[in-house]
Parts: sequence; structure tokens; C-alpha cells
Amino acid sequence: MPTIMSADALEILDSRGNPTLRARVMLDDGSTGIASVPSGASTGEYEAHERRDGDARRYRGRGVREAVRAVAEVIAPALRGADPFAQAAIDAQLIALDGSANKMRLGANALLGVSMAVARAAAAASRRPLYAHLGGAASCRLPMPMMNVINGGAHADNALRFQEFMIVPHGAPGFAEALRYGAETFHALRDLLRRRGLATGVGDEGGFAPEIAGAEEALDLIVEAIGAAGLRAGADVAIALDPAASGFASEAGYVPSADAAPITSDALTAMYRSWIDTYPIVSLEDGLGERDWEGFRRHTALLGDKVQIVGDDIYVTNTRFIARGIAERTTNAALIKLNQIGTVTETVAAVRMCHEAGWHTVISHRSGETEDSFIADFAVAMGSGQIKTGSLCRGERIAKYNRLLEIENELGADAVFTSPFTSCASGSGA
Repeated sequence: MPTIMSADALEILDSRGNPTLRARVMLDDGSTGIASVPSGASTGEYEAHERRDGDARRYRGRGVREAVRAVAEVIAPALRGADPFAQAAIDAQLIALDGSANKMRLGANALLGVSMAVARAAAAASRRPLYAHLGGAASCRLPMPMMNVINGGAHADNALRFQEFMIVPHGAPGFAEALRYGAETFHALRDLLRRRGLATGVGDEGGFAPEIAGAEEALDLIVEAIGAAGLRAGADVAIALDPAASGFASEAGYVPSADAAPITSDALTAMYRSWIDTYPIVSLEDGLGERDWEGFRRHTALLGDKVQIVGDDIYVTNTRFIARGIAERTTNAALIKLNQIGTVTETVAAVRMCHEAGWHTVISHRSGETEDSFIADFAVAMGSGQIKTGSLCRGERIAKYNRLLEIENELGADAVFTSPFTSCASGSGA
């Protein structure tokens, strides 16, 4: 069996032009794994620590040379000679090498880059696709994409407080057709914005970032664009929301628009309820703030039988918080981000905990991305059935979609593509 011969890292740039880390692991049989680490702008309070240099003379303090050095000087010597197929053991060793509560010492970016690169190197050595290496030979479910088409919040420079308005082509018969549904709706929306004299520049995740009055105008535009693309709103293409409510939470309450007075979590939930009754919404992520556990419990009790309620900032892909959410019925689904927790094994554990509880999972990118398509294979390996990886433009987003097209083609007749939302999308747009 091959063993790890070397590991190193390089400071590269992400999709926002900020430094991030690319790791490389080489085995003694010549197999190599390379992985790049994404970075978020809208981050949860308890995410694993992303190590930055803090040197204002380079990249405004956002350099990652110290994380790169940690790979070369601490991680590489410790992993030399290790079995790359023992992913759990290697990740446990990475966590032990760091030795801190939240990966503060070496940095989650250093640990995750190496963890993903080890998985890729082992897949190369076994001559199997990454999804089959991670999930086994039975991995065949393609994920339903959530495609960001209108950006606001931390991902755009407009006044829209809500962060993501997404389309979900859940009526498509296969992944390739789902991608076509999404792309045609995206272009129809661009044409619609142009006719109305609105900007068609895009935000961090490739969605349009027009100056519009508020969330309801965004929802109306999306429903109209779906129809203009020759598709049925609700039946063919539904809507998913990520308000990222931590971004407009205050001590006085939630302030969902610049001219609004603060409102309670129950009032915000009632607002969502009215939209769900009106529009073909199937999923609602981070509708409340990351500290509002009790509000989330009531939120899910009221809305959870109508739509998928996804927790992101409240869980940060951490099994400790997910276990609490399961016990308290805080949500009925979780967003899964590798760099929130810092190793492949810990991410797998988070997915499995959710699935064992009957929850859905959504494998997710970050707003600061690279061309690395690891999460595409990971979504198939985990059988999550959903992926959130941005809009229908920008190369770092399209890389994931194109990789999923490759996987669907490789699987052929064995590929499975089903909607997690067959009982949803009952708003008036359906």
C-alpha cells in the first residue's frame, strides 16, 4: 500500500482576490492530491478558525503564509509514512497536532487543505473517482442544485438585507436538465432586469445585485423570470431563501430592511409564512439569527411542515451544535461546509448525524471560492441530495456544476436524481 511521502502548501487567491491556501500531498507511488480551501464572508460565530497572518503590509493583513508554513513545518513531518487510506486516523492526527479547541494554532485552512488533499491522493492511488473513494461504489445520487440568482446582504453592495435568493430546478428529470433549467431562468432574469433598467452586475456568488425595493420585489422578479424561460414556477423551478438573519439582527430585534423598525423573531417568522403562502418557496436557511435558538424552535414548529428549514450559522457543521438542534427540533436540515469544521472526517460525521436523525443536508460552497470542485464529489459521496454552489456564472461556481455533469455522465444509467421537495412548492406560483 502507498504511504504519504510529502505535503506542502501554497498561498493562492480566491474568487474575491484574497489569499487562501492550496495544499498538495504526494504518495510514494507517485499519486498526488491537490486541494484549495474556500473562505466565507458571512460566517458563523463558532466556525473553526481560519488562520490569517495579520501583516498589514501584505494583502491588508489577510495573507496565509503562516498557515502555509504550518503545513510544511508541522503537518508534513508528522504525516510522512502515514496510510492515506486511513482518512479518519489522519484527520485525528491533524486535530491533535493543532491541539486547540477551535483549530486556532495551525488554522482550519491548513488542516482542511491537507485533509482534502489526502482524500484526493488516496482516490488517485486507488484509481477511483473521488466520490466513489469517499462514499463507496454505491454512490450515485446527484444533488439538487440551489442556484443563487439575486444577491444581497454581505455578498453584494446593494441595500437588500436578505443575502440569497435561489432557484431550485426540482422538476427536472436529471442533473443536466436541472442545470439547463437554471441557466435559462438566470438569463431570462438578466433580460428582465435590463428591460427594467436595473443593474445586471453580479455579487460574490454570481447572482445579480440590483438596487430593488426589497425581498418581495426579488421574489416577484424570480417568478416572472421562471415563466419567461418557459418553465412553471413551483412545478419545474422553485425558490430557496437564505436571509442570513444574523446579518440584520440587533439587540432591539431584526431589521429586515433599511427603513423598517426592529421586529421580533415571531414577527419575522410570520413574514416568512406569508411569503411561503404566496410564492413557491421550498427551503428557508438562516431565517433567524445564530443565537436565537428558542426563536428557531418556534419558527420550525410553524413552518417546518411546509418548507425545509436549514441551519447554517447556528450549527457551523459542528456535531455538538447539530446534536442540540436535533434534540430541541431547532430546524429540520443543516447546511454543511467543510471549512466551518476543518477536516473531511468531521464533515462526514456531521452529515451522518443529520441523516440518522432524518434531517436533510445541503453541501455548500463559500462566497470566497476557488476552482476546486471537491464539494461536487463530496455531495455525491454523502448522498446528500442537495448542493448550494452559487449562480450560473463565475468560473469558480461553474467548476462545481461541470464536475457534476461529468459525474452524471460517468454514472450513466446508475445516476439517481430526485427532488427532496416533492411535497413543497405549494405557493401561488405553483
